[in-house]
Amino acid sequence: MREGLKRLAFGEIKDAVLLLFAQEGDILSQLPGLDLYNISEIKRPKGGGMEIKFFDRIKALEKLSELDGEIHSEPLSFYRALEESAKRISKPQGDDPVE
Repeated sequence: MREGLKRLAFGEIKDAVLLLFAQEGDILSQLPGLDLYNISEIKRPKGGGMEIKFFDRIKALEKLSELDGEIHSEPLSFYRALEESAKRISKPQGDDPVE
C-alpha cells in the first residue's frame, strides 16, 4: 500500500502526456509500454480529443503521513503497555483493591 501511495504522490506523468498527444492509430500499440498508474480516469468526449484526470497527489501524501504516524506511534504504545504490565507485576500482592 505504501509503495502505491508513493507512486501516486511522486510518480511521473510523462506517459500520460504521451498518450494525450498520440495519434489515434498509435494509441493501442503504445498502451502496454506506458506507465499510467497515476491516472484515475480517461474520457473521450464526443467532440473529439481526450480528457485525463489524475489521482490527487496531496491526498496520497496525507495518507502516507498518516501511515508514518501510525508506524511511529506503535512502538511507543507497545512500550507503554509493557511498562504498565511491569508495574502491575512488581506491586506487592496486598496493594490491589478487592473487587
